[in-house]
Amino acid sequence: MEKNRRHRPPGNHERSDIMKIQLYDYDVFPLVFPVGRPTEITIRPLGQHVKFPTDVRATVHRIDSGSPRHDFSKWNSTEFASALCEDGCLRFSYTAEAECEHFIRLWSGDRRIAQLAVYAVGDDLADRIPLKGDLHMHTCRSDGREDPGIVSANYRMRGYDFAVITDHHRYYPSLEAIRDYAGAKCPLCILPGEEVHLRGTDVHLVNAGGLFSVNGLFDYSPNYTETNGSLDGRRLDETVTPPPIVTPEQYEEELRAIEAKYPDCPPDVNLRWFAVCVWALDKIREAGGLGIYAHPYWIADMWHVPEALNFYMLEKHPFDAFEVLGGENYYEQNGFQTAVYYEEWRAGRVHPIVGSTDTHGSTEHNRNADICSTIVFAHRNERADIVQSIKDRYSVAVDSISKEYRLVGEFRFQKYASFLVENYFPIHDRAAAVDGEIMRRYYLGDEDADLLTAFADRADAFRAKYIRTK
Repeated sequence: MEKNRRHRPPGNHERSDIMKIQLYDYDVFPLVFPVGRPTEITIRPLGQHVKFPTDVRATVHRIDSGSPRHDFSKWNSTEFASALCEDGCLRFSYTAEAECEHFIRLWSGDRRIAQLAVYAVGDDLADRIPLKGDLHMHTCRSDGREDPGIVSANYRMRGYDFAVITDHHRYYPSLEAIRDYAGAKCPLCILPGEEVHLRGTDVHLVNAGGLFSVNGLFDYSPNYTETNGSLDGRRLDETVTPPPIVTPEQYEEELRAIEAKYPDCPPDVNLRWFAVCVWALDKIREAGGLGIYAHPYWIADMWHVPEALNFYMLEKHPFDAFEVLGGENYYEQNGFQTAVYYEEWRAGRVHPIVGSTDTHGSTEHNRNADICSTIVFAHRNERADIVQSIKDRYSVAVDSISKEYRLVGEFRFQKYASFLVENYFPIHDRAAAVDGEIMRRYYLGDEDADLLTAFADRADAFRAKYIRTK
């Protein structure tokens, strides 16, 4: 019975189980490679229990080629001269003709041993690496539970490649996290950030990756008062010169100038709220950051942003990215934001998007600590490139509220991200969990900088092994 089941093309309920079991039985690399370029694929058995027979051979099948349900022998496939090498690995060269997922089937005689998956990407993705990250989270410096150094280590343990600490009113906690790990190369890219709250509006905005604090431009802000106005508490480093502190008179004048630029503002839209958002988002861009419009359908007694203002924000698009997922596990917030995102697409307005946890509680024992995330296709795991890649719409938002993940974004990127979630990130996250533990020990003073740097180098080598770029 089991033999027949393994011969049969798996249905949806079977495919996930077979793929995940065999993912841990076989190491396949690279998992991702460019279309149109000959690529040597290696398959390594992970244990004697899955050692290859001497007559093992491979066939490759494109997932988009269609399934002959009643005659498996006619399945569209390509068979290769595959060599069983002295090290026990199977190797063959393959040139993909189109961007999509491909199945590798391994055979001994007419018996199928395993089915594995790889992905071929087009030219624009071929020099980009997939990075998982969170662009909106809180620590005990505002209303979270843990300090910035521990939050950073815990998110690497959860498989994150980058993280932006965005405490309410405060930029300096993100600098604290960066400095906590400045003595070594770190496997987690920690970006500066803050959740921006300015007088004149209740709309929440996120400064992700900005080189200076927008909250810190006001001497009444906690970022200013809690650092005694320190310049180093409101800029990334000494190479950055933030704008001078904004006076109330200057702020009012600049808001009125913005309001004058929008004579078409509907009467049911609070123009002052909108003007403050435009002012703040302009400052975030001036800082080189990503200005994120956060959770308009968060229910804080009522929807966080009045719907008329929300629609006007989406129409005028003063932000760099829309937080389409994040923060809560009830349907209305993420469900409504997703629906609005696709409605906007239909209207011809395609917004860059992110998914974030907006976590406030413990990052150890909190369902919402890993509720949503962003997969960014970037050239490098660095602040500027992550920010620009999201602005260029190379991102997908991941909803992991339920056991069955959901993706939001352009269909092409969803297909690629789905492959990664099932075939790359499970092994990536297992390695990252070890990195995160080393980060935590380093932060607590139990390990030295050389060990953390070695683990960061290992993370780079891991990506290079599985993601074949140009």
